[in-house]
Amino acid sequence: MIVFVTGTDTGVGKTVATAALAVHFGPEVVVAKPTQTGDDEPDVEVVRRLAGCEVAQFTHLPDPLAPDTAARLREVGIPTIGDHAARLRELAGTHRTVIVEGAGGALVRLDTTGGTLPDLAADLARDHEVQVHVVTRVGLGTLNHTELTVEALRSRGLEPAGLVLGAVPGEPGLAERCNLTELPRTTGVPVLAALPEGAGALRPHEFRSRAASWFRTR
Repeated sequence: MIVFVTGTDTGVGKTVATAALAVHFGPEVVVAKPTQTGDDEPDVEVVRRLAGCEVAQFTHLPDPLAPDTAARLREVGIPTIGDHAARLRELAGTHRTVIVEGAGGALVRLDTTGGTLPDLAADLARDHEVQVHVVTRVGLGTLNHTELTVEALRSRGLEPAGLVLGAVPGEPGLAERCNLTELPRTTGVPVLAALPEGAGALRPHEFRSRAASWFRTR
């Protein structure tokens, strides 16, 4: 199975959510990042540290921009959606579960021809079981952002399997409390997991031992 992780925006907690999903799906899992941008700690290294799983990063660009923009700025070529699909098929041949973390939101361009994560997922869905999970915030504004993301996925033939709430405050305010119920109601997508605020700062053994409690269904 190939599991895609996208988000309603950048900074919503996709990487920590990806690590939690890696723990959730158990052994024989590999986490892949088609394109990493920026010079901070690579997302796959955060996942490796928290989840302790195998990881793979295909391409790195130094500027913290969308992959297409970063490549054009540097005037360099980057792999196409077809190239990424081929590498993911190779990983799927040797692992029970491949988890793919996207860049930014769902429609961020991953190559210079306009290919996006939904395009990559649709390609792989032709010959593999595919799931798409959407990482989102719980605060004000999230209903619109999440519905837009879900609508974009559905318009491309992809039904989201679940929502992952990226950082739920320990003492949620009115908006957060309401959105815990409103998000699945307005999108028609179940909440798969709710990660507590600060989950990414946990020590690896704490992260792995607590991760199961964040998931509502399998």
